Amino acid sequence: MSTGYPFLVLAVGLAIVIGGIIVLRLHAFLSLITAALVVSLLAPGEWAEKVPRVAQAFGDTAGGIGVIIALAAIIGMAMAASGAADRVVAVFLGLFGRQRGAGALSASAFTLAIPVFFDTVFFLLVPLVRSMYRQNGRHYVRYLVAAATCASAHALVPPTPGPLLVANTFGIEIGVMILAGMAAGIPAALAGLWFAAWSDTRMPDLAPSGLSPETETRSGPLPGALESLAPIALPVGLIAGANVLGAIGLEGAGAPGWVQAMHVLGSPDMALLLATCVALLTWWRLRRPGFSGFAEGVGDALMTGGVIVLITCAGGAFGAALRAAELAPAIQGLAGDSAAAGISVLFLGFVVTALLKFAQGSSTAAMIVSSAMLVAMVDFDGLGFHPVYLATAIGSGSLVGSWMNDSGFWIFARMGGLSEAQTLRTWTLLLALMGCVGMAMTVLLVLAFPLA
Repeated sequence: MSTGYPFLVLAVGLAIVIGGIIVLRLHAFLSLITAALVVSLLAPGEWAEKVPRVAQAFGDTAGGIGVIIALAAIIGMAMAASGAADRVVAVFLGLFGRQRGAGALSASAFTLAIPVFFDTVFFLLVPLVRSMYRQNGRHYVRYLVAAATCASAHALVPPTPGPLLVANTFGIEIGVMILAGMAAGIPAALAGLWFAAWSDTRMPDLAPSGLSPETETRSGPLPGALESLAPIALPVGLIAGANVLGAIGLEGAGAPGWVQAMHVLGSPDMALLLATCVALLTWWRLRRPGFSGFAEGVGDALMTGGVIVLITCAGGAFGAALRAAELAPAIQGLAGDSAAAGISVLFLGFVVTALLKFAQGSSTAAMIVSSAMLVAMVDFDGLGFHPVYLATAIGSGSLVGSWMNDSGFWIFARMGGLSEAQTLRTWTLLLALMGCVGMAMTVLLVLAFPLA
């Protein structure tokens, strides 16, 4: 087989994915699964194995992250329906004060975006943005941009689908991914908060259109602060606790009973299931949706999560097909033992993901494709640092390049009442800044704490 053949297979796979999504307007699932099948057919191996290995990789990916994504979708729905998300915002407003409303919005947005999808978080916060503007008559852009800083958590902190898929692809513990994602994402959000203040000085007279106080009031009591934060804090605490116990050697059959119980409760599926129960109980206690309303709400959430599971698993199958195409040996043959190793691979992951995001608009799809490429190309034993940093570099790259082909661009523009030009000056620059800061933090963390 020619040494250039694996690169030809890679080019064919990328052409199918990007061409299918952009040119033919196909659903991302169809583009990715088609690319996986074609690449697998072109890769070496017995013909009888080429299609089954795609299905096997699809199932393996679903086994790793399917349950987590589905449960995260239910948590987000329940928190929005019960008012827990509103209470989280109120908690941060109480901590920061109304005079530092932008900081409260940013902290709320980042916290909510860990278990809740970006569009849901933004829909929840925009009425509060308008309410705060109504009270003082200024700083609308500052509040609106601050609410959008939740995008850094969406791209870097599981259990949102993108970082969850990358962690699964690279074999990274979820707890480690959460900690590293926060280490890169929080400074990125802080940079976004600074950008919000700067943007406000550039567009001080911008005001929302169609203010309607009666449409923005929320009825019914809100849950307490601890109850509202529990669906977020509980899984993060359990997963992190289990990982800490494992890191200090407390695991296995000889460990004390409480340690073994902690590892069971701290497994991602179990931790998210407990958080789901808490979120659903809060929803039922406060809103009494009835059995039909309860089933309908959960069903709608699972429909949303199911689509994301399909796309994510198709991405996992695409990655397995690329690995079968023997890209890693081909790259090593071209560049020797230094191929795809060292800090340079971080920038490779960042740039490739940013280009994919710019080309097709979806952060999650960009992370899926770039992680699938890199896992087939990179010698993880020769990296010199923990692969979680490659994951945060990919997540940071997925923030860069958001423009008119990104649904988030239009959500921000339409919900915020901004023109396309104003959205490019705010949303697009905001995400580019947060992505670059996340990447800079990733490099600093590699130099200070390589964890190799």
